[in-house]
Amino acid sequence: MPRPLIGITTYVEESTRYGVWDLPTSLVPTGYCELVQAAGGAAVLLPPDEPGSAAEVLSRVDGLVVAGGPDVDPVHYGAARDPRTGAPATVRDHWELALINAALEADVPVLGICRGMQALNVALGGTLIQHIDGHVDAPGAMSRHPVRPVPGTRYGDLVPEEAQVPTYHHQAVERLGRGLVASAHALDGTVEAIELPDPARWVLGVQWHPERDKDTRVMASLIEAATARSMVPVA
Repeated sequence: MPRPLIGITTYVEESTRYGVWDLPTSLVPTGYCELVQAAGGAAVLLPPDEPGSAAEVLSRVDGLVVAGGPDVDPVHYGAARDPRTGAPATVRDHWELALINAALEADVPVLGICRGMQALNVALGGTLIQHIDGHVDAPGAMSRHPVRPVPGTRYGDLVPEEAQVPTYHHQAVERLGRGLVASAHALDGTVEAIELPDPARWVLGVQWHPERDKDTRVMASLIEAATARSMVPVA
């Protein structure tokens, strides 16, 4: 049986040097692809496209990973911009929010990672805290801190113990989006994982970076859900 095809969102760097070439490039850190592959899936990269094509693109994959990256523009959740919020990533925001909405509409399994978790929350009408302190050791440095699962949630069932996770973020979930529940917290109470509690739908977001870790449990669960979906006959 072929491996399920997992789409991973990418972003555009306007200037990337390859030998003598200096070109705009759609990319994502290789760790995302390696995590999908280690968990039993086949990875395919989804470069930014017209938001109206999101449903078409999602019809070709079995699961979606929304990758980490810059801050979601607060215009998408009706907030004024905090001076510490990063510059807008307008093209990426519109594309990834369209992908998330199309995935939710089609019941495509979704995993949001860091920014991807925040985008998932925003897509469902939630809001974000635009700056928190204490979740990175220094600018540009990945940190680790413990997160505690919420018993009875999907994440809590997958990772029932307190876990040390690799993290790098300065924003966090404030008001949860429609239907979402928190399924893990940092010791200071920050929401570290969110999910839709419907057992028939696989929708989960984590605030940390599992692609920087060796724990494949969450991704393996996504792959299992994507495999099951790929085996359902198309009407």
